[in-house]
Amino acid sequence: EITTRLVGSEMCIRDSLIYLYAFLIGGALCAAAQIIIDLTAVTPARVLVGYVCVGVLLTGLGLYDPLVRLAGCGATTPLTGFGYCLAEGVRRAVDERGLIGAFTGGLSGCAGGIAAALLSGLAAGTFAKEREK
Repeated sequence: EITTRLVGSEMCIRDSLIYLYAFLIGGALCAAAQIIIDLTAVTPARVLVGYVCVGVLLTGLGLYDPLVRLAGCGATTPLTGFGYCLAEGVRRAVDERGLIGAFTGGLSGCAGGIAAALLSGLAAGTFAKEREK
């Protein structure tokens, strides 16, 4: 909405600020996770699951979408963004298909990202050299 009203140099300033916001917000999310891992006995796996759950919760409360609009990939790249993707997929599917969408929407909303992760892992495993441990 904001970008449709801006013209010329104002648009360039807004477009370049998105990079700053993405860096600051994405960096803050990742730094917070690293601090939790370093200073507590919480395992990295639990932090990762917690981040996905927090993303779903904040999306359900309507608090994560403004962050995504402000920071773009800085908010969607960390695992909180995966929770956002799941929750948005479920919301859209429920709007379109009713209750059954609650079971199918998360997977269909994130299918592209899941497929890319699987294919990247397969390619890395196929072309990487084995090393002895």
